[in-house]
Amino acid sequence: AAPAGAVAFGVKHTEGVSVALLCRGHPEPIPSSGTRRPLDEGTVLRLSMSRASSEVNDNKVTVSFYAEGGKPINQAGVFLTGIGISLDVDADRDGVVEKNSPNKASWTWGPEGHGAILLVSCDKDFP
Repeated sequence: AAPAGAVAFGVKHTEGVSVALLCRGHPEPIPSSGTRRPLDEGTVLRLSMSRASSEVNDNKVTVSFYAEGGKPINQAGVFLTGIGISLDVDADRDGVVEKNSPNKASWTWGPEGHGAILLVSCDKDFP
């Protein structure tokens, strides 16, 4: 996706985004440090967010492309919105769904037990 003549790139991002570079020959991701890197075939940017956004498009990643000698050629950017997903359950079986119940990680059988009770529908609703 790099423009013709590009030999290097640099990445900038807002505070809510983490960017790692996956490069051939390196088994582990390389943290993006904002410095220019050679534009090698097979290089992949991995974007992640550790928390939900406070509003739509509140995070951004910009990739700048450079020609030989460091002359800027073009930029590409993407706006990101982090969405929080959580499965909360009544782990204490007391009728109250608690986000941070200590009993979410285990399950005990019986009337004094704890943990989510999951009822799964395995029938064929539509032929």
